[in-house]
Amino acid sequence: MSKSSDSLTQLALRKFKKNFWGVLSFWLIALIGLIALFAYVIAPDNSQNANQMHLSIHSQRPGFEVEMLRIPSEIVDDQSLVSRLLFGKKNTDQEIPISEYSIENDQLHYTEYASDGLVGVSKTIELNVFPNQDYKPFIETKTFLFGTDKYGRDLLSRILIGSRISFTIGFVAVLISLLIGIFMGSIAGYYGGKTDALIMWIINVTWSIPTLLLVIAITLALDKGFWQVFIAVGLTMWVEVARVVRGQIISAKEMQYVTAAKALGFNDYRIITKHILPNIMAPIIVISAANFAAAILIESGLSFLGIGAQPPMASWGAMIKDHYNYIILGKPYLALIPGLCIMILVMAFMLIGNALRDALDVKS
Repeated sequence: MSKSSDSLTQLALRKFKKNFWGVLSFWLIALIGLIALFAYVIAPDNSQNANQMHLSIHSQRPGFEVEMLRIPSEIVDDQSLVSRLLFGKKNTDQEIPISEYSIENDQLHYTEYASDGLVGVSKTIELNVFPNQDYKPFIETKTFLFGTDKYGRDLLSRILIGSRISFTIGFVAVLISLLIGIFMGSIAGYYGGKTDALIMWIINVTWSIPTLLLVIAITLALDKGFWQVFIAVGLTMWVEVARVVRGQIISAKEMQYVTAAKALGFNDYRIITKHILPNIMAPIIVISAANFAAAILIESGLSFLGIGAQPPMASWGAMIKDHYNYIILGKPYLALIPGLCIMILVMAFMLIGNALRDALDVKS
């Protein structure tokens, strides 16, 4: 028999590959992760936070098209490629939706776009504002595949860039919860006695406070902001990890390999980190997947309440908050699209958590 057949990791991997929904969720999460990473490359509006506002084309239907006149700025663009990839382009040019234009006497005459059958304002600019008086590259037809929001911003671009916050909140919150939860759970489970009683008291007190209320309190204490929300969510999720780790260590420390490690004179730190924790990683991995989903929902709830990511940052929860009243105004897609994105991402993490639980179950 080959060594790979005897490997528990290989056995778990083969079981995971047989789970259709688990594999589908894995690739879906990988796809959303790539979209979040290269959001500014993919997004039609690659300005910072996709925040190009055009109030004259607000709340337009999906597939809406309009001619866009871009008036170049004299400010020199010295932004690096890495900065554009990570934070978006510092767009200094002025964009104006127009309905028609004409050229007369070295001047560009245009009419601004106006919705609801109204006639826009007619204006004139000199052609010398364009390089070599070539205006054609600065007039293009823009298509808004998901329509525009109530501020006239491209909804598709906001959705793509908003995926960054949901994805990042999962990683940061789970990382914080693992660091605190594994540390507290390991000490409580390994040493027991008064140490265990004290830590369990802290866990029970923390767990008795409603999660959303605790997150709001921490967020207000740290002030509203991007990283403050991540820290707040992570500080509320460690108790579940700590309880699981504590229970697993209480069972594992009675095993023969732990007794042998003590007989060899290994210190407690090495026994916990090198011998016990590697053998109890399966339930920790499963609960981490569930915490990913919970963190995304909590962040969306905070953004909906207005204490999550602050404008003009793109957040799926904030987008629902801005447009939930449009559900009864005949344009429900403005709130439903970000809501579906949250639902799909959360469901993917929950399904992959269930698949990992089945794959790592040694009894099956």
